[in-house]
Amino acid sequence: MRGLLPLVLSSAIIASPIVTDHLLACARNHHRSATGLLSKTSATRRSSTDLEIAGDLAGLPEGSVRYLARQDLLTLPQVTFQVKGDPNFVTPTQVSGVLLENLARDLAGSPTSDVAIAICADDYRSHYPTTYLTEHHPVLVLTVNGQSPEHWPKDVEGHGLDMGPYLISHQEFQPAFKILSHEDEAQIPWGVTRLEFRNEKQAVEAIAPPSNARSDAAVQNGFRIAQQNCLRCHNMKNVGGQKAHRPWQVLSAWAATSPDYFAAYVRNPKSKNPHAEMYANPHYDDATLNALIAYFRTFSSQEKP
Repeated sequence: MRGLLPLVLSSAIIASPIVTDHLLACARNHHRSATGLLSKTSATRRSSTDLEIAGDLAGLPEGSVRYLARQDLLTLPQVTFQVKGDPNFVTPTQVSGVLLENLARDLAGSPTSDVAIAICADDYRSHYPTTYLTEHHPVLVLTVNGQSPEHWPKDVEGHGLDMGPYLISHQEFQPAFKILSHEDEAQIPWGVTRLEFRNEKQAVEAIAPPSNARSDAAVQNGFRIAQQNCLRCHNMKNVGGQKAHRPWQVLSAWAATSPDYFAAYVRNPKSKNPHAEMYANPHYDDATLNALIAYFRTFSSQEKP
C-alpha cells in the first residue's frame, strides 16, 4: 500500500533463505548481461510504457533524460518470487522483475551516484540509497502473475488507479533500523514512470537541519524519519515529492506555531481534516512526534531565499 502521504508501516515479507540467496546471486552474477543498456535507450518517449531515466547517467551529460523500452527491460535477467506480505496486493501474488541494484550499477554514471529515486506519475517519490538496495534488494516489477501492466490489479486504496507502468516490491522486507517508535519501512511505490540516479548527500542537503542544530539528538532523529518518509510526498524546492502539495515550509510552520496540531495530524489526520488522505500513525509515541517537531522547527528560523 503506497502511502498517499508518508509514515506508513508495512508488514514484513518473510522468505526462505534459499530464495534470498538466489536473489543475491542474480545481483552479483548477472550484472554484466545488461552492459550497453544505455545504448538501447531513446532520446524521446516512444510508448507510454517506456521507463524514463535521468540524473547522473553513464557516459551522458548531467541532467540527461533517456527512455528505456519495456521490451528491453524484459530482456534483462529477471527474478521471480511469490509476494505474501506486500500490502499493494490483497492475495498471494507472483511478480517478476529486475533488481533495482542491477539497474543502478548499469545506468548510474559513477559510484558517487548512490541513490536511486523512483518517481510516480503523481510525483510521489521513493528514495533508495545504496544501503537500502543492498539490505532489501527491491525489484522493479515488470509482470504480476505473468501479466503485463494493463492486466495488473488496481490500487488497493480503492481509487481505481492503474499500478503500472512499473511498481517496486520486495521478496522479503525486514526492517534494518528503528528510530524511537519508527521502524525502517518498505519503499513500495506503484505508478512508477521515472528513475533518477543522484548523489545521496547532495539529494538530501536541502532538507538537512542547519549546522547549529545538527548536534541535537531529537533533531537528528526527526531528520532521519523525515528523510525516509516525509520526502516521499513533501518537497523542499525541487527536492522531494510534490504529491501532498504542502512543501517543507508548511510543515515547518505547523511544527513551529502549532505543535499540538502537527502531532495530532500525524497521529490521526482525519481528526483535523475529514478529507485527509494521509494514513493515521497512532503508533507514533510522544518522543517520535517531538523529534519530528524539533526537526521541522529548525527551518522556521532560517531566512527565506
